[in-house]
Amino acid sequence: MTIRLKEQNLQEPVSKHIRRDFITLRQDETVQHAIDSLRKHATAGEILYLYVIDDQSRLVGVVPVRALLTAEPKTQISSIMTPSPVSILSSDTVFRACEMFTEHRFLALPVVDTESKIVGIVDINLFTDEVVNSARLRQASNIFQLIGVHISLGKSVSSWAGFKSRFPWLLCNLTSGLICALIASRYELLISEIAILAMFITVVLAMAESVSIQSMTITLQVLLQHQVSFRRIITGIRKELYISALIGAGSGIVVGATAFLWKGNLLQGLSIAVSILLAVVTACFLGVLVPTLVRTFKVDPKIASGPIVLAAADIATLIFYFTTANWLLG
Repeated sequence: MTIRLKEQNLQEPVSKHIRRDFITLRQDETVQHAIDSLRKHATAGEILYLYVIDDQSRLVGVVPVRALLTAEPKTQISSIMTPSPVSILSSDTVFRACEMFTEHRFLALPVVDTESKIVGIVDINLFTDEVVNSARLRQASNIFQLIGVHISLGKSVSSWAGFKSRFPWLLCNLTSGLICALIASRYELLISEIAILAMFITVVLAMAESVSIQSMTITLQVLLQHQVSFRRIITGIRKELYISALIGAGSGIVVGATAFLWKGNLLQGLSIAVSILLAVVTACFLGVLVPTLVRTFKVDPKIASGPIVLAAADIATLIFYFTTANWLLG
């Protein structure tokens, strides 16, 4: 008897709910062989897809049953299969599987291990309407949760309850603003002598904040879909740092060149370019690290991460901005 999932099962590994009555084929086999296998392996479960594997048993394709019925018996499987099939990892959560079903509209999905070897399938019939609707609601509410607002607070709650839920995290932004003002005051003489530094403060802050939010959003999706591990965290940080370094270098060159062409001072342009590069890389690192740490301490990362990441990114950005300028121009 199939056990249908409920909302409380969303964060469980999907591997706990897979079926193992699936059929695998080789690319050089024929449609007739596939049909024979289908008859031989008929089970109580509905078979909708047959999965194609290579010599190392890695998943390389999928063949819908209906495609077998319309193909000639001597046709090779390789000519009718869909290559590079959509699959999910055995370490993914039930919530991730639900997202995949709503995104791709498949009736079943293959579950693979880290070597792309199929270990089972997860069937759409496993999910109740409650789970599917809950997943859609969570996906829609992520954008609100990123700025520190539970979607449920938009319903029938008191103004005081809304204030208590949102204001403590917004204090992070107020505190960072005051700290940034103190940092700028330490470089008041430098700003007064080199006015272009004041002109580009908003540009540098905007770049760092944008990258930090992008990295944080990606990290939140990973935390929601996968079991957290040290290896996954390091992989995510490394990947995002590579991307942010390219973004920071490109943005720094554009803004630094603009400052140079505007004022004709190479060192000023170089100072702004270097500070943007350092700020963007640091903001990216914070965007990955903060949600992970917040999750470690059992706080909802979607609620707390946004204000904390933005506050930390602003402070780090101004420190890099003025320290670099003071070093190159002071």
